[in-house]
Amino acid sequence: MLKKSFFLIAILTLASCKNDAEPQTEPETDLNLTAQVDPFIGTGGHGHTYPGATVPFGMVQVSPDNGTNGWDWCSGYHYSDSIVSGFSNLHLSGTGIGDLADILFMPTNKEVDLSGSYEKPADRPYASTYSHKRESAEPGYYSVYLEDPQIKVGLTATKRTGFQKYNYEGAGEASVVLDLGFAINWDAPTETAITIENETTISGYRHSRGWAKNQKVFYVAQFSKPIARHILVADKKVVDADSVSGKTTAAQFFFNIDGSRDVTVKVSVSSVSVANAKENFAEAADVDFETAKTEAKKIWEKQLEHIVVETPTDSLKTIFYSALYHTQIAPVTFSDVNGQFRQENDSIIDADFTAYSTLSLWDTFRAENPLLSLLEPEKTSDIINSMLTYYEVHKSLPVWTLYGNETNTMTGNHAIPVIADAYFKGIKGFDAEKAYEAMKNTQMRDERGLEFLKEYGYIPFDKIDESVTFNLEYAYNDWCVGQMAKALGHEEDYQYFNERSKSYEKLYDPETGFMRGKSSTGQWHEPFDPKFSRHRENTDYTEGNAWQHSWFVLHDTDNFIKLHGGAEPFTGMLEQLFTESSEITGDFTSADISGLIGQYAHGNEPSHHIAYLFNRAGKPWRTQYWVNHILKTQYNTTPNGLSGNEDAGQMSAWYVWSSMGLYPFNPASAAYEIGSPVYAKSTINLLSGKTFTITAEGVSEENFYIQSATLNGEEFNQTSITHKQITAGGELKLAMGATPNKSWGVTADAE
Repeated sequence: MLKKSFFLIAILTLASCKNDAEPQTEPETDLNLTAQVDPFIGTGGHGHTYPGATVPFGMVQVSPDNGTNGWDWCSGYHYSDSIVSGFSNLHLSGTGIGDLADILFMPTNKEVDLSGSYEKPADRPYASTYSHKRESAEPGYYSVYLEDPQIKVGLTATKRTGFQKYNYEGAGEASVVLDLGFAINWDAPTETAITIENETTISGYRHSRGWAKNQKVFYVAQFSKPIARHILVADKKVVDADSVSGKTTAAQFFFNIDGSRDVTVKVSVSSVSVANAKENFAEAADVDFETAKTEAKKIWEKQLEHIVVETPTDSLKTIFYSALYHTQIAPVTFSDVNGQFRQENDSIIDADFTAYSTLSLWDTFRAENPLLSLLEPEKTSDIINSMLTYYEVHKSLPVWTLYGNETNTMTGNHAIPVIADAYFKGIKGFDAEKAYEAMKNTQMRDERGLEFLKEYGYIPFDKIDESVTFNLEYAYNDWCVGQMAKALGHEEDYQYFNERSKSYEKLYDPETGFMRGKSSTGQWHEPFDPKFSRHRENTDYTEGNAWQHSWFVLHDTDNFIKLHGGAEPFTGMLEQLFTESSEITGDFTSADISGLIGQYAHGNEPSHHIAYLFNRAGKPWRTQYWVNHILKTQYNTTPNGLSGNEDAGQMSAWYVWSSMGLYPFNPASAAYEIGSPVYAKSTINLLSGKTFTITAEGVSEENFYIQSATLNGEEFNQTSITHKQITAGGELKLAMGATPNKSWGVTADAE
């Protein structure tokens, strides 16, 4: 593996030196990184991932649905289940709210009654048991054996088309059910339709209301065999026709399977129209199942080669490449092949860029978006253009968009740091002045608590729930706006937002050391218990407590440390965070508080930067210790391998960065904190053709402390490195040891 990786890197380096006009050919490699990925990681516990088939940032995600309603089935699937109700074409990876599971197909071997009512989805007459013994998954492909009808199912995908292949091994009449009334959790259909266009093709739509309030999915599907007969059902009644519509519709299609016992269905979707779904289908019209499967694996292999890690420990490779895989699933392509996509107000946009949706910004601004800005800068500019198109309609940047809909889920306005991150990393392809206008106007609205920030200089707890979290995150958002204002020459705006970014100071209680709720009359919220949690309502903190939320000052850490009385009391409280008892008090605690190390909760995003605060306080060896501890204890190779929701790539992005020895502590600073790598060598293959390598000499289970460092052969004695230094290419070489070197990375003026 080491020789193969070195050979790849050497060829890429030589290629980057050639004349740009000279035709380039990609080197043949046999790294087989897809073999290191286990899509079942995160499908157990509270990971909320799905094991099904997609391609990087694909429009479709074809995956099994257990048909169980519940929080741990937000993706439609949970490893603890043993019943599959079908295979739908749209899914969410790792979210905390369940939606999608649209356009569900399910093969069966007998006629079933589709006119009944079912207490839960798994009660549907076509549901089947299955066993993990006859289930497998790899990037771009999923397979399972349905025990009741004795049918083997395979799933794969291209960018905008899902493929399902059914092998009817048992007796009975081969058939496929399409159930547009199928729904899980928050989702419910409002209007659906099925039309049989010819003997192999059907089309229609499914409109629904759920987390996405106005979700419209249009589809076209083509079977590999002619439909011999069919049954159509609308609103629980069988209809003798070739077309039906209603709140819920369903169909069963029967096939003669003389000769080959396989039936394949290809499904393309669109947010705009059936006509657009057909255009998307034409993109893969000549692609069969096996070709799609093979191509999907090639695409994933190329995607995973963005980063090549070297270690003798196979489990570490599995964790890393499964994490990298999960970071490349969302956001998802939303625009059709012709550039069109639907907005929440039903306007149709014609874009000259690829539009993206499933923007879980509260989660992903921290590490997922910075990873994309390093590995996929062209996608980052498209994401920003997608958000700016949203701004044109809503006059504010998105908070959390799902299928073109604003869910307004979570606190803050974190499209703002995503834009600032891209701008300060030199990413082009979007209008910086327009982006700045959107950032400024979003932060100047009189809603989501901002009106109180303008009136009081902080957000009072008696005016809005989750006031402390809102306030701390807005302070960071304000700093990002201020930095953009300064860079673009808007000096007056810079002064305003820079001053407002200090609003966090007003919530700091020097007596307790915590950020606390304060009333509109200036009184602390009493009684106060830093371990107390209440989920979403009548609380000062979002999905957490004072222990977890009091550390969110990414932009002004020197002053933050001074508020605590200096580095010693600050790091003393940090240590207490990790060593305090893990008791969470309260009657309605947040289930998102998971992955506890003391009161540190790695299973939810507000904790993700905290271990790197030791760097800022002059004790980088404690960052190294705790980062290493988190890497070892919060990730593994089982279905329960994530300590909390995957959250559209963020949980895995933390691992990708931290396991290489870096972390984007303040994403908009265009710099990274240095932690403690677990790999002997990590090579980042940049889009420019250059490579940046992090070498950890002597790294092992015990040797996780940095003893010394060089950057491109020169002594390097600091705990951060800039984006510019990384994208210039080169090597960061770290000498690792079993005991801390308390001199490395510590400045002379550190307290």
